Amino acid sequence: METESEPYVRLATLRQLHRVVAELNTARSLADTLQTVVDGIVVGLGYELACVNLVRPDGDLVVAAFAGDPAAEALITGRVGSRASWDRRLTMGENWDGLRFIPHSEGWVLLEDDVPQWHTDGPDPRFEDEWHPEDRLYAPMYATGGELLGVISVDRPRNGRRPGAWGREALQMYAFQAAIAISNARLRANMQRALVRLEREQQALRASEESFRQAFEYAPSGMAIAEMGGDQHGRLLRTNDALCRLLGRPASVLRRYSFSDLVHPEDIGTLLRTSAEGGRAELRLGRRDGTYVWVSLRNSVVADAADGPRFLLTHVEDIEERKRHELQLAHRASHDSLTGLPNSAELRSRLSARLCRRPQSARATAIEALDAAYEGRGPVPEPVGGAGEHGFRSDGPHTFAGPDPFDFPGGPAGLGPPGGGPGEAGPYDHHVHAVAPATDVDDGTKGLAVLFCDLDGFKSINDRFGHHTGDAVLIEVARRLTTGVRDGDTVARLGGDEFVVLADGLGAADAADLAVRLRNAIIPPIRVDGRPVRVGASFGIGWASCGMSADEVLRSADQRMYIEKRSRSKAHRRAG
Repeated sequence: METESEPYVRLATLRQLHRVVAELNTARSLADTLQTVVDGIVVGLGYELACVNLVRPDGDLVVAAFAGDPAAEALITGRVGSRASWDRRLTMGENWDGLRFIPHSEGWVLLEDDVPQWHTDGPDPRFEDEWHPEDRLYAPMYATGGELLGVISVDRPRNGRRPGAWGREALQMYAFQAAIAISNARLRANMQRALVRLEREQQALRASEESFRQAFEYAPSGMAIAEMGGDQHGRLLRTNDALCRLLGRPASVLRRYSFSDLVHPEDIGTLLRTSAEGGRAELRLGRRDGTYVWVSLRNSVVADAADGPRFLLTHVEDIEERKRHELQLAHRASHDSLTGLPNSAELRSRLSARLCRRPQSARATAIEALDAAYEGRGPVPEPVGGAGEHGFRSDGPHTFAGPDPFDFPGGPAGLGPPGGGPGEAGPYDHHVHAVAPATDVDDGTKGLAVLFCDLDGFKSINDRFGHHTGDAVLIEVARRLTTGVRDGDTVARLGGDEFVVLADGLGAADAADLAVRLRNAIIPPIRVDGRPVRVGASFGIGWASCGMSADEVLRSADQRMYIEKRSRSKAHRRAG
């Protein structure tokens, strides 16, 4: 119940509150503001202890300022309480118009949580509104948008009683003003940091411009600045000495060109596909002497300070040596190390590139393909019931006997990849199907001949003269086979003394003649270390045909080779 002096108490409290709030606005830094907040509570609001728990960026609350007891200040300042524990406390106890009071009768459950706290000894209350040592009073501070900034904790009122309505209102008003002061202090701190950062950025920009100039001019690898946009897009505006040396052209001459003028004709597509911003490409640039050098281009866009015309900064790195090594490694992976011929994996790759899963017997003729374009994919279907010549039923309206002519899964018929779907082609696919010509009669059909060659008598040479001589024989046989075929044909070594020749566009008689010529080329003596040695050769002729796998084609040629080998006597097979 208010006494007669209550108005005077309110007036004195207001004066004191005005004075401490004025102190809040004079603090400069955030740390000073927080300390002023707790000092004002102890000095002006009649509490012996006060602290500010400030919300950190991760959401937890840290004890950022303390006043009233140096020992307690040293004990808990800087300690952190989890947001979950604080949220729990701010929903317990009694709600005093924005304040949160947790009486000692409920607060005992909080003794074991992770919120930093202090304990003061004292007797139990003698009357109802007397302050208990384990009573807790919190004043949350919120930003304008409702975000929690922190929590003010107070303890031990000087009059020993729980605050009345006016004391609560005073603490609530003070918490509101403290939240404004803390927000302003943070804003000032952010502005100061922004100004400092801006000044540092300006200094860094000036230093960066000078560093860029020096780095550009004296870079060990090529650098160029090209124009972007307009009629002169891509024209070189500036080049450094390293690029001039790499291309053998002075800077005054390079300013007449763009990279599209200097790139190798085969690499112009790569250059055009390269994105201007952050683009990367590996291509060849022309030197003054007419040769080309492999380079790596890395592009980035540069804008001036006023966001005016943009320029393309290009870093040009000489990768000639790396490209040479890559080509060597790729060659080693796909070629036999002894003879230099394509190895088994490369042979299968080349052979598979000519084959699709669609059997050649399923390929439609030109007229059938035209009909199939209207009546469904693939060859013309058989008439159904009384279907006419073109697949129409004669007993009703025009109804297609075959599949829906406009049902093209995955696109129009025949416009898919070789093999159509997974291994199947439409009537207008661009894949040239491999055809196996008839072996009994030469009907003029040309196909991809696979000649499987196995050397006769090679093992005895290895056994008698050693592997050195055997290797020399293999190298010479590889040379003779390569010499005896056309430029577009493939001679590969499967391993050991087995070779395979792929020759496209041959008829049955042509393939037989080729086998005879190659056998005759192998038979002449081979001189190794002054000693003549002889080997023979057995050839089996197989034919690659769509619908077969590469292994099936090679197995077929291998079987024919063994049939041919067994058909001749050992004396005839072994020529040396």
